[in-house]
Amino acid sequence: MGRHLKIGILLVIGAVMLACTIPWLNPEPENIFKQPAQTLTALVQFLPTLTNSVFLSPIPPTSAPLPTFTPLPTQSPAPHHAGSQVTAKFLATPPVIDGNWDDWKNLTIIYPASYVINGASHWKNPADLDGSFILGWDNNYLYLAVKVTDDLYVQNSSGAYIYKGDDVELQLDTNLGVDFTVSSMNNDDYQLGISAGKGSINGAKEAYLWYPQIIKGSVTNQVVIASQGGNGVHYFEVRIPWNLFGLSPYEGLRVGFALALSDNDNPAVNDWQTMISNTPGRKTLDPTTWGELVLIM
Repeated sequence: MGRHLKIGILLVIGAVMLACTIPWLNPEPENIFKQPAQTLTALVQFLPTLTNSVFLSPIPPTSAPLPTFTPLPTQSPAPHHAGSQVTAKFLATPPVIDGNWDDWKNLTIIYPASYVINGASHWKNPADLDGSFILGWDNNYLYLAVKVTDDLYVQNSSGAYIYKGDDVELQLDTNLGVDFTVSSMNNDDYQLGISAGKGSINGAKEAYLWYPQIIKGSVTNQVVIASQGGNGVHYFEVRIPWNLFGLSPYEGLRVGFALALSDNDNPAVNDWQTMISNTPGRKTLDPTTWGELVLIM
């Protein structure tokens, strides 16, 4: 009996082993990706099986809320200095630089320069010193027309000292985007002095650049100046090349700007007695106290 039991056990084991090695007894599981006629529809039908696996998360329901986006803030307009803002109009026909304002009659924006910023004790009234001006531009030049009310024209100085007499001074900050809040002069800040004539309105004209100091000196050969008039009221016109300021002009160009007039009423002494400006509170060495100039068409 024990011998027959052993034989039976061996036969069972053999049958099991034979079943594991014969392919038709243990067919390979169906692989839908190997079927030649597999279609996209079948693949889609297979996706629910994949989403239930441990490797993929279920697809979120279509009712889930869509993400919301906060729009970027609107860019604020560029800030402006507290001083007066002026514009220069594009001139298709440049003015003749002769001291006559007839070329400017169609430009109705005339800006006053009447704030006393230095030497108030010497200033009596607008007849003693007052001013107004117009600005224009083209691709090559900045144009300036100035009317000066002055009961006595005195200019006996030259070069760097023309401020110790009757002169006009222009200041430009050519890089507002970088140093808008910088309250000291640097190499993009310009101060240009203009003398309408030494000895009289008909005398030799001069232009002197004080700042930037690295290029300071006479620029009379670059700036064209003409004047008319005399004691009481005189007019003059100025043509300044943009490259003197290192600028290429375009519509909308915005730079720091201040215009000032010096006055000396003592022919016996070269002296800086009074100064008026288009910008109240203008300080020579602080560009943040200047106004601004915008080029328009």
